[in-house]
Amino acid sequence: MVDVNPQRLSGTERAAVLLLAIGEQDAAEVLKHMGPKEVQKLGSAMASLSSVSRAEVGVVLEEFVGAVENQTALGVGSDDYIRNVLMRALGEEKAGGVIDRILLGRNSKGLESMKWMDPRAVAEVIQLEHPQIIAIVLSYLDCDHAADVLSFLPERIRADVLVRIATLDGIQPNALRELDEIMEKQFQGTSNVKSSSVGGVKTAAEILNFVDGGIETTIMDQIAELDADLGQEIQDKMFVFDNLAEVDDRGVQSLLREVSSESLIVALKGADETVKEKIFKNMSKRASEMLRDDLEAKGPVRLSDVETAQKEILAIARRMADAGDLALGGKGAEQYVG
Repeated sequence: MVDVNPQRLSGTERAAVLLLAIGEQDAAEVLKHMGPKEVQKLGSAMASLSSVSRAEVGVVLEEFVGAVENQTALGVGSDDYIRNVLMRALGEEKAGGVIDRILLGRNSKGLESMKWMDPRAVAEVIQLEHPQIIAIVLSYLDCDHAADVLSFLPERIRADVLVRIATLDGIQPNALRELDEIMEKQFQGTSNVKSSSVGGVKTAAEILNFVDGGIETTIMDQIAELDADLGQEIQDKMFVFDNLAEVDDRGVQSLLREVSSESLIVALKGADETVKEKIFKNMSKRASEMLRDDLEAKGPVRLSDVETAQKEILAIARRMADAGDLALGGKGAEQYVG
């Protein structure tokens, strides 16, 4: 359990305290307006909070009241408020897709419902559709969810779908209407849709970041055969295990606290020496020596096991990056200026 200090609460933890303070009924009403990822994140934060003092709750409530007082009443200008908040919180690039989903895609019920579905179920619904429709669906899902769906799709169409995601440049209203008609048949969705800017090379790369190593390699080889330049663009945007060498020391130290020793040993068996030295450098002398000994004693490890362990660690790194606890390196990373 986490002891709460209002001076070091993250935004998610503050939101969790607020929901715990307002009561079950009101908290449930708030959660109804959130997506699956946000609900899961807030639910985990709520479950992890303990021993919250009255003073700590007071600080969170005061900040919330102050924020609400600055909003326009009755929802007038609320879209601008949401847009500005998201831009400041996430930056222009990340906020763009979120804004589209909240402000432009809020009436697309059928598509939205797929975010809550099991990946295998989503794959079963869309696998017989045109690859362009599949690409739109995967672009709309969170990247880790989309990667799971992709793994359940027939192998023969995976590369084609990724190419279409990478080359998406916005979605025309007629395409979304077609998609919503498909969803309506499955979930009784509506056809009141607007255009949205999803997809692109970065989306394709982020989806591939979450795909299992063997599947990722096959798809990338197929994409390279279809379009070598596009394949290189996607590769350049991907964050791979070797890019951990470019994460700052504090970030690596934070990451190591979240990774199991066994996963780290297996992952490092196939890692570049630069990455290994980066890891050793950010451990205590004793822990570093023990890890070196464990690596030597481990013996040969199957490449598939190495790839799986590396994917697990990369998933943790991306989750920490999304929470603002880690700045990823690599060509596809966010760039910062002073």
